[in-house]
Amino acid sequence: MVTQVWDTHFQHLQEEGRSGPKPKQDFRHQLRVLVLDLYVAWLEDPTLSIAVSMSANDWKTWSRYNALNISKKILQLIHGLADAGMIDVARGSYSGREAWWNRTTRVRAAEPLVTLFRGAKATRDDIPQIEGQECIVLKAGDGDKAKLTEYEDTPETVKMRRELEAYNALLADTFIDIPTLEEPWTTRLDERGKEVRVLIDHHHQFVRRIFSRGEWGCNGRFYGPWWQQISKELRSQIFINDTPTVEVDFKGLHVAILSAQKGVEVEGDPYALHEGLVPGAPPPLQRQIAKKLILTAFNARSKKAAFGSFREGFPTGHMAKGLTNSSLDDLLAAFTERHPHLAEFLFADHGIRLMNIDSKIAEFVHRWFTRRGVPVLSIHDSFIIDYTRVEELKRVMGIASRIAVGRALAVEANGAGLDRFSSAEERAVMLDFQSWREAPRGDGYRNRLKRWEERKAREVVPYGRVEG
Repeated sequence: MVTQVWDTHFQHLQEEGRSGPKPKQDFRHQLRVLVLDLYVAWLEDPTLSIAVSMSANDWKTWSRYNALNISKKILQLIHGLADAGMIDVARGSYSGREAWWNRTTRVRAAEPLVTLFRGAKATRDDIPQIEGQECIVLKAGDGDKAKLTEYEDTPETVKMRRELEAYNALLADTFIDIPTLEEPWTTRLDERGKEVRVLIDHHHQFVRRIFSRGEWGCNGRFYGPWWQQISKELRSQIFINDTPTVEVDFKGLHVAILSAQKGVEVEGDPYALHEGLVPGAPPPLQRQIAKKLILTAFNARSKKAAFGSFREGFPTGHMAKGLTNSSLDDLLAAFTERHPHLAEFLFADHGIRLMNIDSKIAEFVHRWFTRRGVPVLSIHDSFIIDYTRVEELKRVMGIASRIAVGRALAVEANGAGLDRFSSAEERAVMLDFQSWREAPRGDGYRNRLKRWEERKAREVVPYGRVEG
């Protein structure tokens, strides 16, 4: 396919004589990478586009973030494919800092290239993850202006990378899926209210740790896998190695961290404020709005910035977008009246530091279970594990938070774990519990499981199977 595209549209491109070091990858190789990326996007979702920077300065072959050694030559190939009608291009734009309509240029296969794709025999599973891609990422700047930043390795970054590579290797060797889904994808609304597809498969499990503002003490959270992009309800249906799971949350994590640092014990749900603060909102919706506002206020540098970011975080038509500044002030006043020790942290740019603390908690949890060969899935302030190890996860989360903030922070689970039942007298309870947790498995899930076993050449064995 690449040969056909090259011979038809790019034979005029030759490696011209030039001074300086020889490029690491020639035009033809980079065309192969571009076409392959377009092919993968088309296989996953025919409407999916690929974001691509059109600035030559963003293509550095020596960069640690450029595992494929792609150079600015890729821009000539993109322009060439566009001129030939082989790809559709949506030009990038910039309309001011953090404007929601800012966008990077997008490209996707047009019909002439799609026609070639339809004749290809390669499947998605024939195309693996890029080897050597960087998983410890440092960015400088804020919001849409944040840029990947080069850095020199230190013993600490080497240690972080080694541990995260081991964690990613464990995830890559684990079957993680949702048995109620016939197709390996679901949909969600993005920040603009647009429906987007979330792919549920092993190609979208790679985890990166991202630090911000060019500082190792800012952010550091773990990002990327598909389970971070779906609803809590759907997460409750995840199976790990064909075994039901339980999600364990820290209760109001950032409030709990700040309170621990002030020596204050928080009772109950910190976001449960008295009813009626948001007219027409039932208590669960008011709690959702209050939590979003409070966490945004911890992260913002000013009230104006906090209120603007809060409203942008909801899709078009959501009632939160129409809340007045006065209503938002009332919510914050109710929160600080209940938690006066936290008033000083509002509009003081603390969110980025809190993220760094919770990332260290996640780092500890990952390390603990990875060394034991047990996959655990993180969602910043919560973790998912197979239902045979829930009590162990709670204990490890307590240890991790005690190390990070000096106190074991409170946790809650969306269900009980099988490891709660240990005595012989509880055997019947254990069997009933296991039967209750065994969700039905659809045909689509069973087919994905079978293909995974064929690809790995081994059987997936569920955890904690209790014989009658």
